[in-house]
Amino acid sequence: MDVFCGIDWAEGHHGVTLVDDTGTLLAKCRINDDLDCYRLLLDLLVGHGDTVETPIPVAIRTSRGLLNAMLRQSPRKIYAVNPMAASRYRDRHGASRKKSDPGDALVLANIIRTDAPTHRRTDAPMHRPLPADTDLVQAVAVLARAQQDAVWNRQQVANQLRSLLREYFPAVIVAFRDKPGTLTRPDARRILAVAPTPALAAGLQMWKPTAMLRRAGRRRGIETDAERIQQLFREEAPRQLPLVEDAMGTQARALLLQLDAACEAVDDLARATEEAFRARPDAAITLSFPGIGTQAGARILGEIGDDRSRFATDGGLKAYAGSAPITQASGKRHYGGRRFVKNNQLNHVGHLWAFASLSGSAGADSHYRRRRAGGDWHMQALRHLFNRMLGRLHHCLLARAPFDEAVAFPPPAAAG
Repeated sequence: MDVFCGIDWAEGHHGVTLVDDTGTLLAKCRINDDLDCYRLLLDLLVGHGDTVETPIPVAIRTSRGLLNAMLRQSPRKIYAVNPMAASRYRDRHGASRKKSDPGDALVLANIIRTDAPTHRRTDAPMHRPLPADTDLVQAVAVLARAQQDAVWNRQQVANQLRSLLREYFPAVIVAFRDKPGTLTRPDARRILAVAPTPALAAGLQMWKPTAMLRRAGRRRGIETDAERIQQLFREEAPRQLPLVEDAMGTQARALLLQLDAACEAVDDLARATEEAFRARPDAAITLSFPGIGTQAGARILGEIGDDRSRFATDGGLKAYAGSAPITQASGKRHYGGRRFVKNNQLNHVGHLWAFASLSGSAGADSHYRRRRAGGDWHMQALRHLFNRMLGRLHHCLLARAPFDEAVAFPPPAAAG
């Protein structure tokens, strides 16, 4: 008899349900996030036939967290079921829309009972278990996502600071608007720290901005930039009332502290991500592709993982990344467009990868221009290029071979 487990995950507690291969309820309980409850769950599974050779599969509504980490320490299969899919399955068995934690756990157990393969039945592969990634690739995924979130958070704080400066001190924005990074630059943050208001900025002596530029790591053009900044700060411009200007300067200092912390977090996470990524054996293959650096490579491989059985074909990987189009057909209506349900992190870095590959690969640039000439928009052409590069990456990872421009983009005569 096959036994299946469904866990309705929540922040404070989790509902657990066990059913057999006929759908009969065998046991149910409620556990919390502590070690004793985890042991209770394992004892419950062992009491219903869980062994190392035939572990009981578990369906849960999340792929992250301590509960998943504890369950994945054994060779059991963990199925992360999308909450929307679980809601649609719940409607199969009743139209009343009733909902409860034990009922949701029962729904999850029945999903893998009917739609997931087992050691006795292999004809229902509608749901796939979580990949068997190594500890290293899981660590890379955590660091890469954290670094990406830190970059977005840094830009959000920088936008808030820029919006504030536009209201009372636009000269700072003008001083660094043509520089890469604008307000997130170390020299911009140092100068703003010593001169957060127009009154303080107008009284700066020449040596002050020069010293701030040197402390920020600048080596060239220091005197020229310092003189330009001093002239901008001393030009006549509209001003707020003195007390209002001082209040806004205080607010700018507070935002600047947040921005400094965000920039430091981005740099620390970038170093940790690069160190973990270069320790992976797939790093050299990924870095051989045009347009991929250490941060982009860490994000890509962190989302793909190193379980090569996860994507049997490149089509599955392309659908997972959202680069492959989706078809909606009904009667005479036929529509092919982009996917909305996808791995957002992988899709985001994929467009950056495709755009950067235009300057690093003649074949990629030719492919992009050919798509644009055929009527594609900019984002459509980039998505198509990302789709093609992703297929090449899937092949290279399986074959353990680096990127080859001649194979990825053969000449038209050879292709014909």
